[in-house]
Amino acid sequence: MPDFTVREYGFIGVEYAGCVQDEPNHIYVSLSAFDHLCELSASFSKQGAKVFELAGRKKLKLDQYVGVIETPCGTRIEILPKHVDIQGDDKQEIIQQERQLLQKMLSVSLHLPYREAGAASLNRFKQPLHEWIISQFLAAFETLLQRGLRFDYNRVQEEQKYLRGQLQHVKYMRQPPTKKHIFPIEQDVYELNRPENRLIKTALEIVCKKTKTSANWRLAQELRLMTGEIPKSLNIVQDFKLWQSGRLLALYEEIKPWTELILGQYMPVSTQGDWRGMSLLFPMERLFEHYVAYHLGRELKDWHVRTQVSSQHICLYDQQPMFRLRPDLYIEHKEIRKKIVLDTKWKLLDQSDRAGRFGLKDGDIQQMFAYSHFYLQHQSDVILIYPYRAQKFNQDVCFDFNLESSKAKLKVAPFNLDNPADTLNEMFKDYPTPISSVIEL
Repeated sequence: MPDFTVREYGFIGVEYAGCVQDEPNHIYVSLSAFDHLCELSASFSKQGAKVFELAGRKKLKLDQYVGVIETPCGTRIEILPKHVDIQGDDKQEIIQQERQLLQKMLSVSLHLPYREAGAASLNRFKQPLHEWIISQFLAAFETLLQRGLRFDYNRVQEEQKYLRGQLQHVKYMRQPPTKKHIFPIEQDVYELNRPENRLIKTALEIVCKKTKTSANWRLAQELRLMTGEIPKSLNIVQDFKLWQSGRLLALYEEIKPWTELILGQYMPVSTQGDWRGMSLLFPMERLFEHYVAYHLGRELKDWHVRTQVSSQHICLYDQQPMFRLRPDLYIEHKEIRKKIVLDTKWKLLDQSDRAGRFGLKDGDIQQMFAYSHFYLQHQSDVILIYPYRAQKFNQDVCFDFNLESSKAKLKVAPFNLDNPADTLNEMFKDYPTPISSVIEL
């Protein structure tokens, strides 16, 4: 079955004779794949997660989730973030840029040991998301094999014609005379059968079945032959709980998150027992929040950066606090004790649309007013961060609160996802903090 690529907020319809598949905002899949997506939509809606929205009898509209969905018929749908407008014939270039952006944001949010550098590696950005994850897993596994897998002692009970280890006397005495030459023994065997290796082997078996690129398939088969003595995991959840860390297993730290991605199969809600294939879905709102928080902590050396602070509440009931306020980011200068509250929103704004208030929502502004009142007493600024858009949202929009005692301002700032260092230099140019020069991820 073919693979499809669509952008968030795009449409998925049922294919028909003569339909064109080169539109990244609207794709057409088989009827069996569409029916499966409708079933997924119903199951997600019951759990409160909005991934799809019906837009007609034979059409679904995507929401703010990105990633990969695989259907039982073999159809794979890659969903990419939408942060730039497609103009003219630059569709493939935009898709590659969005794929590269998603890979960076996932690497930051999931703490993946992602390292890509040089012109030769740029071709990897052309791979669909699932093939990129598979290639990263295989590269980490190949490195691990070169450095050496870890063995462990396992207690084994078996019957042999020789004595080795500990004889199980009770079993031996109860054997019939015809089996007196067979010894039930118990021994510790030094072997590769340990939880970490079992999970990696299970992930490798999935990769061998799911990959569609020749390079990944060839490397996966080679690794499979080299690890034939390792059994697959019979209880993935339990083996992940038994995964050890420490100096002796430091080599396994790099491959663990890739193994979790392949075996854990990130989905917005639990669908245990149902078909999931190699399906991975991530909310863009959270990915954007983690991406901004990561670069703030990396660039602002003179500030303490905290996420999801929840020390303030709006109301009291019987002297008990209720309705917690939880801003995305709370930063405080280490020397002058200046504080700033920041909130991230994954939405495309347009500075020219003044009649529509630039695309800002009343609820978001009211939320920032509450943050300013309870966390800063209107003595310091609050900042709303939206994605940067060339020629549409590339400058700060500054508002004054309609409050006489307020010294605070509400800034709506663009965040350039491709150049976060320059963005933070511009955003904090009026505040007393140096921005460190760093190498981009």
